[in-house]
Amino acid sequence: MVQQVIDDTDQRMAGAITHYQRDLGGIRTGRANPATVENMLIDYFGTPMPLNQLAQISAADARMLVIQPWDRNAVEIISKAIQQSDLGLTPNNDGEVIRLQIPLMTEERRKEVVRMVRGKAEDARVAVRNVRKGAREEIREMEKQGEVGQDDSKRALDQLQKLTDQTVGKIDQMTSSKESEVMHV
Repeated sequence: MVQQVIDDTDQRMAGAITHYQRDLGGIRTGRANPATVENMLIDYFGTPMPLNQLAQISAADARMLVIQPWDRNAVEIISKAIQQSDLGLTPNNDGEVIRLQIPLMTEERRKEVVRMVRGKAEDARVAVRNVRKGAREEIREMEKQGEVGQDDSKRALDQLQKLTDQTVGKIDQMTSSKESEVMHV
């Protein structure tokens, strides 16, 4: 029973890492990357939809993203949403295709992006710690109910802490990798 709690916790922590990876993919680094805009929510006739469900997104070169909506009526809607986003990009559209020119990032903007990455990393760490807290309470409750012995409970809590440390280590590694990618000119 305790192993089931540990396995469930492992899956939930892996989910936190997956979410963090997705967040990191959406952070602009100065190079054209479709992940920067693909999960942006677009209000498409009253229904919020991710951009990758409304259009094909590709990197034409290192400095340009090309967004080709499947519905021509969506071109203006997508352009307006990109303009209003916090990406700092100005869309150029010709009625059929939207082009996003990715400007070079200034040193100040790079530092701002690194701060944003660190904030997202802290959010991911908090999510992992919350998962650990829930699992700890569950294990302690099992011990209190007499379903698990004290020794098994202690081993499970140690295993839980090791799992948490590994997951936080992965988050830290991903963060430092993204920081170096952002700061690289």
